[in-house]
Amino acid sequence: MRITFLGTAAAEGWPALFCECRACQRAREKGGKNIRSRSSALINNDLLIDFPPDTYMHTISNGIFLSRIKYLLITHSHQDHFYLEDLALRAPPFAHIEGKKILRIFGNQSVVGRIKNHRLEGDKTMIECRVLRSFEEVKIEEYRVLALRADHQEGEECLIYLVNNKGKTLLWGTDTGFFPEDAWAALKKRKVDIAVLDTTSGPHSTPGYHMGIPEIIKVREKMIKEGVADGKTLFIATHFSHNGGLLHEELEEVLQPYGIIPAYDGFQINI
Repeated sequence: MRITFLGTAAAEGWPALFCECRACQRAREKGGKNIRSRSSALINNDLLIDFPPDTYMHTISNGIFLSRIKYLLITHSHQDHFYLEDLALRAPPFAHIEGKKILRIFGNQSVVGRIKNHRLEGDKTMIECRVLRSFEEVKIEEYRVLALRADHQEGEECLIYLVNNKGKTLLWGTDTGFFPEDAWAALKKRKVDIAVLDTTSGPHSTPGYHMGIPEIIKVREKMIKEGVADGKTLFIATHFSHNGGLLHEELEEVLQPYGIIPAYDGFQINI
């Protein structure tokens, strides 16, 4: 399984839109890995996790033919993870796609409901949708996907995902606080090869909704204690906000003692 991190920032990006804070100024000055777009990842060449406003830029920067993506997993309906308006551009005259290339979208009721309400599912866009609920597992050709409940937006069943491909398992855990107990119960039955964890708050602790470094350290410790992870499991931090303040090299320095790697836009890993 190959994972390409297309975007590694929270909703506002980093440097953030309109922002003049010191963290954004430093990111502009240093550039490189400190320039972060909105969160998304590509699994192999055909499965995309989340669809932010920066998806167009991601395709150009990474040489991705978006028409060839077969599957799209959406974590929740917030705009930085689900930019509905761009899905309309999959239909003529905005796009001319050769052959019957279907995009199958999986997400919660809010996500699928918005697609259907805007009439984006159908023959013109070649989009098909399916609602996934917490603790539901589906087989998608060579992938097995298990949706778990996130601790994020009250009133919406936000999801994190376990994605298994050819015997390797990825835990995609962005936009969540410390995992709910029912999610932990489901995880205990699995073995994770790579865990990608929300680190929106940087060095600060967060009581739910998102996590910071204190929480992801606890997640790592509990995963190892419960046998969900071991010494070979890779732990990756992503979804950073400028409010956390730490630039990439500083994140590396803080996280290295805990065996956690901070992702950056374009970071690629094979498991």
